[in-house]
Amino acid sequence: MTDPSSTQPQPTHLIIIEDEKGQRELTLQASVYSIGRHEQNDIRLYSQFASRRHATLIRLSKEDGSYYYRIIDGDLEGKGSRSGIIVNGNKVPSHDLTNGDEIAFNSLTRISYSLLLRETPPNPPASDEFDITLIDPSMMIEDEV
Repeated sequence: MTDPSSTQPQPTHLIIIEDEKGQRELTLQASVYSIGRHEQNDIRLYSQFASRRHATLIRLSKEDGSYYYRIIDGDLEGKGSRSGIIVNGNKVPSHDLTNGDEIAFNSLTRISYSLLLRETPPNPPASDEFDITLIDPSMMIEDEV
């Protein structure tokens, strides 16, 4: 019998960070992320105009067992950033992220948020007649004579 939960779409929380260092992707999985210019942040922003501790992402549970992320200006102790966060063009102290949200930290530093629903891939077949495994000859152990 097939487990019905295995065919349900599994959401993936993805952010794309754009700053002076370029563009990079990160799949969100942790319960808390610190965001800012300081090197000890979970998500480092490469911009002299970002605060050391600019924002915080926290994962919150929904009634159905799924979860979502909320972005908060500043740190968890209530200290806000210098310039705040702008979500979809509006300056806000916090925001529950939804698919397509754009978070701006300054004119050159932003995060795009996407919630991707993907079907769980089926289990691969036990053996694949077309599977080719390449072996490095240097890894072979020669039998002693």
